[in-house]
Amino acid sequence: MSRIPSLEALLIDELKDLHSAETQLVKALPKMAEAATDTGLRQAFASHLTETRGHVERLEQALKLLEVKGGSKTCHAMKGLVQEGSEAIEAGGPDAVRDANLIGAAQRVEHYEMAAYGCARAFAEKLERPDIAQLLQQTLDEEGAANKKLIAIAATVNNNALALAAS
Repeated sequence: MSRIPSLEALLIDELKDLHSAETQLVKALPKMAEAATDTGLRQAFASHLTETRGHVERLEQALKLLEVKGGSKTCHAMKGLVQEGSEAIEAGGPDAVRDANLIGAAQRVEHYEMAAYGCARAFAEKLERPDIAQLLQQTLDEEGAANKKLIAIAATVNNNALALAAS
């Protein structure tokens, strides 16, 4: 286990973890988009892929501002969340049920990211690094918007999945 000697070191560690998480998502989102049958869900995944690439760039910018070389360490939490997304992709069943499963997997990812970005932003603010806090807030806002979009899509998808049981 590594020692984290300061709040700045903790911020750097969190940024590297987030970099790994976002890099994993860049690889996972196209698979989720391909598996989705709902047009809105497919578009949401494709749109979030573009945003996620921007998140990686912002994290690299934040690390550069902190004069840190090397972008990431393995984010084990995201590894598990991506695995759950893969399980949702591979699960059999009606399209609407699989789409509902994909939304659940995606929302777990968004909630993890919102928590991690919120912590990192708080560290940056405490360290009086508004430049880094602003980059993290911008991504946090996008993650929140992605989650809200998933909630809206879920309303339709879940209704479609429920209608299958009634028929």
